[in-house]
Amino acid sequence: MIINLWNPTYEGIYAAILISYLLGLVHGITPDEHTWPITFSYAVGSYSTKGGAKAGLLFSSGFTLERAVMSEIATLALAGFMLYPYFNSIVYIVVGLVMALSGFYIANKLRYPHIHVLEESLYRVFRIHRGHEDKEKLELEHMENPIMTKVDGEYRPIPLRLAFVHGLIAGFGFGAFALIIYFVIAPNMPVYLGFVPGLMFGLGTMTMQVLAGTAFGLWLTNKKNLTVKGIAYVARGISHFVLSYGGIAFVIAGIATLVFPALWDYQIITGIKIHNLHAIGLPFFLVVISVVVLGYIGYRINLKKAIQLDYVVKRDQGENATKMGS
Repeated sequence: MIINLWNPTYEGIYAAILISYLLGLVHGITPDEHTWPITFSYAVGSYSTKGGAKAGLLFSSGFTLERAVMSEIATLALAGFMLYPYFNSIVYIVVGLVMALSGFYIANKLRYPHIHVLEESLYRVFRIHRGHEDKEKLELEHMENPIMTKVDGEYRPIPLRLAFVHGLIAGFGFGAFALIIYFVIAPNMPVYLGFVPGLMFGLGTMTMQVLAGTAFGLWLTNKKNLTVKGIAYVARGISHFVLSYGGIAFVIAGIATLVFPALWDYQIITGIKIHNLHAIGLPFFLVVISVVVLGYIGYRINLKKAIQLDYVVKRDQGENATKMGS
């Protein structure tokens, strides 16, 4: 069997399942505006290798659930609404708003834009502050942010359940991969297996997102010159920059493409026969701005602040740690 992921042709259900999973792997490893900014911010914000892997897992779990449902809908020939030109713009705006709200949340602001009814509902459904109900009440009164309080002298990581919520929303993003899954593979599946292409595509994406999240978490924990508090401080700072300002960038892009739909057509053709890399346009540059530019700015600014706050490993402490390890 010859596998062509650029223009898939196949025979049989098993080939369709395999191609769906392989497309998910490619989707997870190539720059994608619906996955990279969110996985990066939550993985780094967890400031650990295990936490990074968990961030990738939770985000892609929500993403996979949505893709499986939409795949079944596509099999039933009900997914045509995703082809409307303004659909992706609306997804950008919603994703951007959720990113920005989460970013300001992480930034430990006393006041940040939110809707109390929606916020309380999310707290209850996803049990974001389980075991800290008293401090949750203080947060709703704009007096404290419980996720940023110290527990046993250390800072708590950001709530990874929010990554699952982000995954559910981001899964509605539409591009070349969704076009293939929903309108090429899913319609050729039996009705009772219509969800499988979306499920396998999501699992392929999950595989790469877990690896990416692990890599992001490992990168941050290898900053040997920072204490645990320093790593936590820098991690939250990076997450704040990527989510807050990256979210604003998504909202601006969504509004701009609603007003000027032709913006979707401005692309640089690379000739690389890989989806997400063949044509570089607005989605690609959103990834660059959100992850690379804002992530680096957040890293530099908060690293400098961490050093000023003396969240660094003293030379004698480092030498003692080295002696103990030898």
